[in-house]
Amino acid sequence: MLKTLFLASAMTLTLSVAAGAQQQPAPASPAPAQPAPSATAPKISAVNVVDVDQLPPETKTEVDQFVAKQGDDGLKKLRQSVDSTPEAKSALEQKGMTSQEVVAASLGNDGTLTLITKRKPG
Repeated sequence: MLKTLFLASAMTLTLSVAAGAQQQPAPASPAPAQPAPSATAPKISAVNVVDVDQLPPETKTEVDQFVAKQGDDGLKKLRQSVDSTPEAKSALEQKGMTSQEVVAASLGNDGTLTLITKRKPG
């Protein structure tokens, strides 16, 4: 689970890159061949939404510490990335949730995106 926490920051970048790639128009003429980046993000094949309260107590504590360390700016960037990723946004909507409840995310090598959520009190 600690891997998930540390990947949340990388996930923000990964989701932003994936969203940007989906929005870029195709070039009018073929571009010269360029080497592909060595570390490409896997395509999202599945999305799991897990509430932080479903995690073991020690993992929940790690998530809370991670969220505190990321601060508001880190959470804002993560949530913007989630909103710009149709698969993630759809999975949240199916559970009656929004990106405002996402506190961490992880994208596995198999393409499984895990969103860790925390319901707002009230």
